[in-house]
Amino acid sequence: MTIYDISLTISPHLPIWPGDPKLELEKFESMDHGGHNNVSRMSSSVHIGTHVDAPYHFVNGGITVERLPLEILTGPCYVVQLPDGIEAITAEVLERTEVSSQMKRVLFGTRNSHLWARGESQFQTDFVAITEDGAEWLVERGVQLVGVDYLSVAPYGDSVLTHTVLLKAGVVVVEGLNLSSVMRGFYDLYCLPLKLAGCDGAPARAILIQT
Repeated sequence: MTIYDISLTISPHLPIWPGDPKLELEKFESMDHGGHNNVSRMSSSVHIGTHVDAPYHFVNGGITVERLPLEILTGPCYVVQLPDGIEAITAEVLERTEVSSQMKRVLFGTRNSHLWARGESQFQTDFVAITEDGAEWLVERGVQLVGVDYLSVAPYGDSVLTHTVLLKAGVVVVEGLNLSSVMRGFYDLYCLPLKLAGCDGAPARAILIQT
């Protein structure tokens, strides 16, 4: 059995979405300064690093993150590795992939993952994302979970349509995956967001298991 940790390490060096609150991570209590133990404090957006979007993120009245079904967040998945020349995940691009209606969880590896592999700390606006027609293509084929390897499933500057198509259909969106060390193929996915009450999303630890 091989386990792949496809989560990003949360640190002050990790890129954040422009306009989101910056990560604050500090020692609240320190043994080096006379404390009985070490205690850290964290403040950030819930959409930091590897995270899950709940429908409520773009759909008022949609379900919140603590109500997302665990049976969707865990189970068999397929990893697609797209060529570096692909600039957007459109319906046309998806037609040329091996994704089928039997695949309920699909993760997309793109040139984005090279950014994580080399430790890029600056936010990039030209990341590869899923277009509106690509999202519709996935919904029509019954995909229940979609994962991408940058901080948004939707293109920069055009975030509403892709998110709305997927989240209105009840598709779980996982963003900020690092698929740089994962080959295309079938795996078992375990992606568990923090159980934050009434929230639009949450950071998650995501792993793939290959047996």
